[in-house]
Amino acid sequence: MDDRTRGRERLAGVASDLTARPDVGVGRMFGSEGYSVRGKLFAFVANDGRLVVKLPAERIDERGLDNMVMHGRPMREWAAVPYELGADEWGAITREAHAFVDSITP
Repeated sequence: MDDRTRGRERLAGVASDLTARPDVGVGRMFGSEGYSVRGKLFAFVANDGRLVVKLPAERIDERGLDNMVMHGRPMREWAAVPYELGADEWGAITREAHAFVDSITP
């Protein structure tokens, strides 16, 4: 199994409570299956199998996460979460990302 598939399977498992909500959608984003709240993306799995989530910049720093880099540029409110942090952390971070995007999305 490749890294992206492994990451997608983990994300599907840890986000099952979120995907059951009527305002959460699942669709293709950045070439991967992503999760959105009212159309705004909050989590997806990168090609290398890392979880990518939208969080406030200060939370990314507080959690000691790296920013996602796109076209050589770090994305300020997007964090890359290593697979090695484990399913429990992935779940907690995904729920936090959902809550953040939910709070800023009309």
